[in-house]
Amino acid sequence: MTIQATLYSFVNRWECDENDHLNVQFYFNRFEEADRQFRLMCGLSETIVGARRVRHVRYHRELRTGDLITVHSSVAFDGPHMLTVVHEMRDGTTGTLAATALDGYEPSPNSAKSLRQRFKEFQTPMISEAAPRGIPSGPAGLRTSLPGLLSHGAEICFRGTVLPRNIGPDGKADDQFALSCFTDGVAHVWQRTPMDHAYLNQNGYGRVAAEMKLTWSTPVKSGDTVVVATGFTSVNANTFSMRHHLFESRTTRLVATLDVVALTMDLSTRKAVALPEEAHSSISKMLID
Repeated sequence: MTIQATLYSFVNRWECDENDHLNVQFYFNRFEEADRQFRLMCGLSETIVGARRVRHVRYHRELRTGDLITVHSSVAFDGPHMLTVVHEMRDGTTGTLAATALDGYEPSPNSAKSLRQRFKEFQTPMISEAAPRGIPSGPAGLRTSLPGLLSHGAEICFRGTVLPRNIGPDGKADDQFALSCFTDGVAHVWQRTPMDHAYLNQNGYGRVAAEMKLTWSTPVKSGDTVVVATGFTSVNANTFSMRHHLFESRTTRLVATLDVVALTMDLSTRKAVALPEEAHSSISKMLID
């Protein structure tokens, strides 16, 4: 049983956001490249295990300009899916765990024994840090519609176009494109709460994600236009959750969803802070689930 080194990379200044750390779209970008390399190494393909159902990411430590990045990948049969690929992203200098991604597949139950044999050289026990915490492991509901979401309190926060640079080797828009749509729109979602732009600036706070789950429904290609509608799904003392929905604009077919656990961070101490009471009350009244 071995874990495979699948990525060696580096945090560029232009990949960092207003919080001065690596933007989440580039975490997904690194995991996507690591996954391509791992598939090549072990022979994993959709023909064998079907399409990836979810990519579930947890953020454990900030990566900032100049940090080295490594990713190691393996198959975990003790994960939350019938077949789970685990990617461990670490600071290449210190070895500290920075983020984890679980790629979930649900091949035929009859293939379990043969899959264990096929991938026995690439399997390891799943590390506990990668386990889902604030978001269920299964795929998000994919039967929702744009009009239905808007009628239940979700709001549009982004419109855009798929460009050639957003297309992966398979001819479809990649994870980074979906994340870029969601992250460009999310500031407008926060603006609906008492934790708006003025509040964050006055207190020296930043918007941060602790956990995310991406579920693809249908592909989009170069030239397609898209729209994102987002609603709140839960709120707790220190965190709140939202679900972004990416639709193809012309037909309003659902393309992908992203579940997010969010929090505020003090940009001086780099520590999470509790939500103000008015934010808890306000978000509770806007839940779409």
